[in-house]
Amino acid sequence: MTEPAALSWLWHRSGRLALLTALSLVAESSAQAESEKAYSEARARLVESIRGYARSMGEKADPQVLAAMRTVPRHRFVPDAQRSDAYRDRPLPIGEGQTISQPTIVAMMTHLLKPDPGDVMLEVGTGSGYQAAVLSRLVDHVYSIEIVEALARTSAKRLAALGYDNVTVRHGDGYAGWPQHGPFDGIIVTAGAKHVPPPLVEQLKPGGRMVIPVGRSLGTQELRLIVKDGKGRVTSRTITPVRFVPLTRNPD
Repeated sequence: MTEPAALSWLWHRSGRLALLTALSLVAESSAQAESEKAYSEARARLVESIRGYARSMGEKADPQVLAAMRTVPRHRFVPDAQRSDAYRDRPLPIGEGQTISQPTIVAMMTHLLKPDPGDVMLEVGTGSGYQAAVLSRLVDHVYSIEIVEALARTSAKRLAALGYDNVTVRHGDGYAGWPQHGPFDGIIVTAGAKHVPPPLVEQLKPGGRMVIPVGRSLGTQELRLIVKDGKGRVTSRTITPVRFVPLTRNPD
């Protein structure tokens, strides 16, 4: 039977559209692969620069921390407009007046916690979720609290979508910690506090470590390492000057 001209035209037109769509998808997939390769290479260079920085300071960067940072795609934790700068060693804005920390500081703070695979950690200040993602590659579970509801919501979705299923995020006031899941092997605070919150010290296990910026809200803070020994005695050591957004609290 002879195919009607109208149907023949429609068939061939549909076939061409399908072919063009397929070619477009292949091109898009190839571009994405090239982009991810470029990001991976940039991430590797960043990690090597962190290793070099530690060496210049007479320190040795923790290879496990560097390995974790090599796997976590920082460009997925910043706004699209900031992705070209994702692997520069600098903080970047993430909206809501907040920032994602400089990678060197992320590496330093993670190193100071001395994370072990069986540890349960608390993070105060989820932000975009990047620090939690890095820490999650090194410990059993990370509980993270974010006071900005929009950030808590989006970071929880982002972490879940990227497969970081050992991170639990909630919206709340991190000053009080998360006693239901404590005590913690380590606590990391990613905002500048005027003083070390007593509830966080209480929720630190004997033998645990806390890293927290302490100082004036609008100025330079001191990054402090708080250590609780096996008998519950607490010591504090200043590591380096830093500058973080202030630790905010819900009004009473």
